Amino acid sequence: MGILNSFQDQQGYVEEENNQKKMTETCTMDGAVDWNGRRAIRGRTGSWVAAVLILVNQGLATLAFFGVGVNLVLFLTRVLGQDNAEAANNVSKWTGTVYIFSLLGAFLSDSYWGRYKTCAIFQVIFVIGLTLLSLTTYLFLLKPKGCGDEKSPCGEHSNFEFALFYLSIYLIALGNGGYQPTIATFGADQFDEDDPEEGHSKIAFFSYFYLALNLGSLFSNTILGYFEDKGIWTVGFWASTGSAAMALILFLCGTPRYRHFKPQGNPLSRFCHVLVAAIRKWKVKITSDGDDLYEEHLKQCPENQSRKILHTRGFKFLDRAAIITSEESNHVDKCAQNPWRLCTVTQVEEVKCVLRLLPIWLCTILYSVVFTQMASLFVEQGAVMKTTVSNFHIPPASMSSFDILSVALFIFIYRRVLDPLVAKLRKRGLTELQRMGIGLVIAIMAMISAGVVECFRLKYARTDCASTDCESPSSLSIFWQVPQYMLVGASEVFMYVGQLEFFNSQAPDGLKSFGSALCMTSISLGNYVSSLLVTIVMRFSSRDDMSGWIPGNLNRGHLDRFYFLLAALTTADLMVYIVCAKWYKYIKFEAKGGDDQNECIRQAELGV
Repeated sequence: MGILNSFQDQQGYVEEENNQKKMTETCTMDGAVDWNGRRAIRGRTGSWVAAVLILVNQGLATLAFFGVGVNLVLFLTRVLGQDNAEAANNVSKWTGTVYIFSLLGAFLSDSYWGRYKTCAIFQVIFVIGLTLLSLTTYLFLLKPKGCGDEKSPCGEHSNFEFALFYLSIYLIALGNGGYQPTIATFGADQFDEDDPEEGHSKIAFFSYFYLALNLGSLFSNTILGYFEDKGIWTVGFWASTGSAAMALILFLCGTPRYRHFKPQGNPLSRFCHVLVAAIRKWKVKITSDGDDLYEEHLKQCPENQSRKILHTRGFKFLDRAAIITSEESNHVDKCAQNPWRLCTVTQVEEVKCVLRLLPIWLCTILYSVVFTQMASLFVEQGAVMKTTVSNFHIPPASMSSFDILSVALFIFIYRRVLDPLVAKLRKRGLTELQRMGIGLVIAIMAMISAGVVECFRLKYARTDCASTDCESPSSLSIFWQVPQYMLVGASEVFMYVGQLEFFNSQAPDGLKSFGSALCMTSISLGNYVSSLLVTIVMRFSSRDDMSGWIPGNLNRGHLDRFYFLLAALTTADLMVYIVCAKWYKYIKFEAKGGDDQNECIRQAELGV
């Protein structure tokens, strides 16, 4: 009898263990699939195992990209013999092209290729471009041997050599631009936002993603930048090529582990369907609750397995596209409706979502104007300060290291201190929109800090400096710039990390990469707006007896006024942003049913 009881206890333990295993091998609830196209099982795919590979991949790829981009203007002047204006113009065109290609990568990812394929293809193009640049530089451009530093410019080059060079750097632009918005979204795909634990990890991922980006740029700005500044271009370019190749290999190693979302076709056609269908029914009356609007369900249309978006109020005119008229009612059950006459609620909500995102996105452009000052006016300001400590010269551009250190510090402070504290006091943490608003406030503080430093720099400026050729046009130490760099870094943690999270969570499933691309285009437009603003300021501030706010010799200008102007404009932008944030309505997805989980458990039992 004791043996029988022992056997029954053991059998019960085995059954309980099997039940626990089935529970852990449930499907993700967000509709993700594995490499074979089957519903993704939580314990076998995604999570931090896949995400860490993507984070290391991002760090290495960023190192490779900035290893070329950070000193490209010096390469154009010292190696290719271009003047400063031509080199700066070519770098601006190249940088702008990177962001244009980000829209291309996002479109292909969301529409046709999917995020994994898009990342892999554009990373291969990236490695090819870097390899071609390294070979072209070593074989053709560095002639005579040993040229390319500040004192030894290189000789003339043929049109063929110029063509190889431009082909290589624009392949780099294509590869990096198409890859960047997609890899952020692909990393977020590895976490199921409908699961509380993984949802929290997904939020943390964006912080670590931005940290990986900054750490990669820190290495390229310091170590690779040092080699390239000394004229050792081949070492810098080959190091970038090796870094990109390692990033690609690591990315491919995670292939069996990744979670995927199937591309949902051309979003432009879906948007056109909604607009045309709504215009055709402009006379049709609609109800206020939206209960009579059309939506496809899995049992009716099994080929459409994307998550459904719940109906929201606002933009009521577009709701007409989902109203079922008498002539369309016969085709609804067969899923054979004309898309130019009848659209689903999900399609309508996609259009509404984009329309709601645009005002928030527009408000982030002025912040990017503040952010771009680190690479331009902050460096020029530092160049006319005291840049020596004992006999050691501090390159003004290297002060951006304090920005990167600030990003790392404030990511830790926010994740470990601020977020838990706010969640304890308010029962929930800060929303993405609230964090972006905080980022704007800190950006205002950064511009005020920069303006105050400039006031003191002018106070201690040397009056005998007739030009910027003075060894030290001001006796004020360059380390007084540390607060403004630290404040910009802190603002990035709230604005750019919050922006990545916001656009990823609020973009529909068929537009996730497009949401990440919006972040990159915000930075791009920030560069253009900054350039336009400087041009306007110089036109209105320059007179016969005045050289303007930002002249060649900053000791004769008023750079402080420009910083204070940016602070005022950012304050106005903050006011508009608060209005837009209060108006914004969050997207809501329909919860998945239990049939999918049962099917996933059956897959786990079969070992597929």
